[in-house]
Amino acid sequence: MRKTALSLVTSLILASNLAGGETTKPKRSLKSNMNLKYNILPGEVSSFSDMFEKGIVYGRLRLNSFYWDWDNEKEGKRKDNYALGIGGSLIFKTGKFHGVSATAGLYTSQNPFLKMDEENIKYLKAGKDTLARSDAQNGKYGITVLGESYLQYDIAKTTIKFGRQLFHSVFTKSNDTKMIPNSFDGISIVSRDIPDSKIQLAYFQAQKLRDHTSSHDVITFKDRDGNKWLNNDDSAIHKGLTFQNLQAHGEDTHHNLIIATFENRTIPNLKTTISYLTVPDLISDIAFEAHYKIPIGASGWSATPGIRYIQQFDDGAGEIGGASLKGKLANWKEGDDKRGYDDPKNLDSSLIAGRVVLKNRTTKILFGYSQVEDKGDIVAPWRGFPTGGYTRAMAQYNWVANTKSYMAQAVYDFGKAGIVDGFKTSIRYAFMDFDDDKPDVLADRGIVHIDLFKKFRELPNLETKIRIGIVDSDDTDGKKDDTSYNEYRLEFNYLF
Repeated sequence: MRKTALSLVTSLILASNLAGGETTKPKRSLKSNMNLKYNILPGEVSSFSDMFEKGIVYGRLRLNSFYWDWDNEKEGKRKDNYALGIGGSLIFKTGKFHGVSATAGLYTSQNPFLKMDEENIKYLKAGKDTLARSDAQNGKYGITVLGESYLQYDIAKTTIKFGRQLFHSVFTKSNDTKMIPNSFDGISIVSRDIPDSKIQLAYFQAQKLRDHTSSHDVITFKDRDGNKWLNNDDSAIHKGLTFQNLQAHGEDTHHNLIIATFENRTIPNLKTTISYLTVPDLISDIAFEAHYKIPIGASGWSATPGIRYIQQFDDGAGEIGGASLKGKLANWKEGDDKRGYDDPKNLDSSLIAGRVVLKNRTTKILFGYSQVEDKGDIVAPWRGFPTGGYTRAMAQYNWVANTKSYMAQAVYDFGKAGIVDGFKTSIRYAFMDFDDDKPDVLADRGIVHIDLFKKFRELPNLETKIRIGIVDSDDTDGKKDDTSYNEYRLEFNYLF
């Protein structure tokens, strides 16, 4: 098996070199969020065999290391932790034959050293996505998985995908900042046939989070046996929507995720998006977003104000799991502690966020604000992050009820400014004001994040990224845990 795998990898790398040898233009490039932009894609072919002969292989070597340093460790709950993932991906895209093509992506993350002992796997924080905790706690480290595998059909300006895929919307993201992206199993349609518009439709029957070896339900927490790492264990999962609680209420434990999005740019400089999501019989969302770019004279600067509004509708999830994502209101009954929620069994809620982005060729400055209605917590375990791009900071989840957040960010590209070739930095400060009357939510906190990016002229396909997070948590006069910490990340990416 190892010889077969080695032969396959060697063949793919050789094919990649051959496919990329005809041009100096990079096949792919990295965005600041570590997602990939495809610059070169296979074209139309005239036969079935040419689909494979004229396909393209995309390679990525990757290293991610993490160190999480708590100010106050707590026995059985918090422990300083670290992780290292070494691996990457090989993605093969066939040519298009009568509009039909296919994509397969093999991803791996291995943990040769700098890994926590089996009994300490439960303490992993940011580094958990370098392995599968359900396996690592039993001594099986590392993940190798088919992260993408889908058929594609293109007609006019419409693309249909069927299978395991990455899907980006206001609710869902690949969130490819670790070793393996978040993916979904099902069908999606993206159409640009209407001028200045984009329509997205998706019907997903399963999700595969970054640290999982197989797909799982889109919203159910824990499996039949109560194992929390073998179903949807996203950091933002609703812990009251367990397999057992759903069964106890006569609900199905397998759910579908349905998404519809309409984006329009008819008015110059204005981008508007309206989106809908539903997990039938549990939860639904409608989101509206608008951004308007205003050029500032001939200065080269622009100002772009933006707004996002999300309305969440409880279709049954609140009665099963409660209003809190922590799940401690799932079994609430009249007379019990409401834990700071006016209606402990209702997930109706809303979120509003606004921002202003000032930008020129070398600089970006962002000011953002978000506020969650004091009703139910926002349910969003699909890595889209309701406050993302407005007030969310690295490793933070600030969409619980009655939370107000503020963020300021500055990005400066030293390379474009002609100061330091290939160097860019981002600094942001966020303050998250949580509800002190809700004992299960975090204490108020201030967060400083520094990101450093470096590309090298000698190795143009290599990028290094250093991330530093400093979190200062207010323990609310001893009413809540002081969960202050420092976090350090180092990442290398090499594309071929």
